[in-house]
Amino acid sequence: MKNRLAEMFGIEFPIFAFSHCRDVVAAVTNAGGMGVLGALAFSPEQLELELKWIDEHVGGKPYGVDVVMPVKTVDREVGIHDTKDIGAQLRSMIDQAHWDYTDKILVDHGVDITREDQPLESGAGMGAGVLGWTEATGAPQIDIALAHPIALLASALGPPPKTAIDQAHEQGVKVAALVGRVEQAQRDVQQGVDIIIAQGYEAGGHTGEVATMVLVPDVVDAVHPVPVLAAGGIGTGRQMAAAMALGADGVWTGSIWLTTIENDYGSVITEKLLAATSTDTVRSRALTGKPARQLRTAWTEAWDAPDSPGPLPMPLQFILNSYAIRKMGANPPRELVGMPVGQIVSRMNSVRSAKQVVLDLIDEYIDVTQRLAADLETEGE
Repeated sequence: MKNRLAEMFGIEFPIFAFSHCRDVVAAVTNAGGMGVLGALAFSPEQLELELKWIDEHVGGKPYGVDVVMPVKTVDREVGIHDTKDIGAQLRSMIDQAHWDYTDKILVDHGVDITREDQPLESGAGMGAGVLGWTEATGAPQIDIALAHPIALLASALGPPPKTAIDQAHEQGVKVAALVGRVEQAQRDVQQGVDIIIAQGYEAGGHTGEVATMVLVPDVVDAVHPVPVLAAGGIGTGRQMAAAMALGADGVWTGSIWLTTIENDYGSVITEKLLAATSTDTVRSRALTGKPARQLRTAWTEAWDAPDSPGPLPMPLQFILNSYAIRKMGANPPRELVGMPVGQIVSRMNSVRSAKQVVLDLIDEYIDVTQRLAADLETEGE
């Protein structure tokens, strides 16, 4: 394909694949798209290892890194800047009612909360339940990402800090930001962001309230001539063609890579993803404290129940999730098992390789665009 994003990055197809799995990132990049590694779940040391592995497996082809630096989080409000004991500091901010309610959910589903388990760590990262969505934990991820030959630095829940944008530009790295409203897109462009990712309501993970079909053309018109990627509910060539028709320069995909061969989440979650319909997802604060689309589970329903104390703000709510995951151990109750995924899950009905997903997207995209072109032909031409 020949368009400005494909030419900007030297890729064959303007298909951007967000994944926390390095194997997916490398496979999509090697198939002609651009893999983008989600850095959220990695400690700085782990992220360094993941990016080094990708460097060694893409042969110099372009890939990106996605970080999460929310504009508003509890740690910023109280001024926590040191990652050494950020986990312990944040846990001390969770009231006993929320710990007790988390235990109640577990007990109601047969989990032995008295079982010995590894306690949450005091620092940052997955072991503390903090992850990279605080200012203190997100900033080191940006530094590590920019120390590698990445082509794109993307950010969800707000643009990267201005200093990071400037540093990326000095190194020839493009910067993208995910948005759910026109106002956010305009703000991010003013900050110096090069590419806007317009993510609709259908998307998995953190997402806004405006549907992709409405959001994309509004954002395209608002930030022209800045390139726009369409995201949310995109997993087929038909949907890619629709996104391009709305004015997008490419597509940002995420959920469809969850059921690829390279991305092994285990039998229970894979079975649930393959069986799920679009109505089996829910936009809930139960996972992170901010609205995020995910599989509907007993966990999401419990936090919406009348006796619930209500989800805590980010990042405190995920600390409760991390605590629950550790208590459940290696064999969690099936009804509590879930993960972020978009409404496109209804079309994720088989396990394919990441390369095959890319090829299927392009093949169907070509079929659709050729059919549409043929519909415009008139007799005598």
